[in-house]
Amino acid sequence: MSEMLRIRDLTKRFGALTAVDNISLAVDRGEVLGFLGPNGAGKSTTMKMVTGFLTPTSGTAEVCGFDVTRDPIEVKRRVGYLPEGAPLYEDMTPLSFLSFVGEVRGIAGADRAGAIERAAGLINIGEVMHQPIGTLSKGYKRRVGLAQAIIHDPEVLILDEPTDGLDPNQKHEVRGLISKMAEDKAIVISTHLLEEVEAVCTRATIISRGRIVTDGTPEALLARSRYRNAVNVRTAVAQIEAVTAALAGIEAVDRVETASRGEATAHLVAVPANGAVILPIVSETLRAGGLGVEEISAERGRLDEVFRALTVGE
Repeated sequence: MSEMLRIRDLTKRFGALTAVDNISLAVDRGEVLGFLGPNGAGKSTTMKMVTGFLTPTSGTAEVCGFDVTRDPIEVKRRVGYLPEGAPLYEDMTPLSFLSFVGEVRGIAGADRAGAIERAAGLINIGEVMHQPIGTLSKGYKRRVGLAQAIIHDPEVLILDEPTDGLDPNQKHEVRGLISKMAEDKAIVISTHLLEEVEAVCTRATIISRGRIVTDGTPEALLARSRYRNAVNVRTAVAQIEAVTAALAGIEAVDRVETASRGEATAHLVAVPANGAVILPIVSETLRAGGLGVEEISAERGRLDEVFRALTVGE
């Protein structure tokens, strides 16, 4: 892999407020980096500095070897950027808007027509290309915004909430497209959807209060969860006490939680000590005790719990 994006000691202050505090990281070709953090953590500010829309207070970022402060035009040639809530000219059609973006980016004549056709096809907006943008749904507007980000086939993509407003089918399509494009690009995605990290990201960086608090693969983050290898058991309410006692009696089980309890069934969670693999022994213990269950499954971990622990200390 070759390094496509390098952020060095990047800092941004607004008066007394330090929005981004000495961030450093690198993204290689072929990587999809999930850039995560609570509201106000500094995600969008970082992206705006990387793309040249904000000037850093100190530090810098390089895109394909070009410095964002010394070579801003060269950086913009190599970056595709989808900001959060990307504004669009609502009286334009997607076709005229993409033609305008292509012209601004210096794509001329037949090349521009081909670039528009390619972007529209990838994002699947062909059926609305002649409809005023102001009449489109939120999902289609988001897809038009994504189309403008890729019209020049950039080497680095910076996407702020790329699936915001999309329905489940559209999210699946966009995630598939991101995975495909990542083969020859470096992609950074800011998102609040933790399932998006597992679905499409090869790496995740979490920031809080402007600082990086962790950086690793989604699997490495899941390994930090208290629910790593926890076992979910769904059983009849009539035998909840017996099942709870059986699970609690297993040496490798740290505790048993009641996740939910209805009129007929209950959902129990056996949490292992130190993330130990307990599914086989849980299954054997229930079977030996003659305790039939409706469902049993092991968890990989819970990203939301890891996220809370790292950002608010829960």
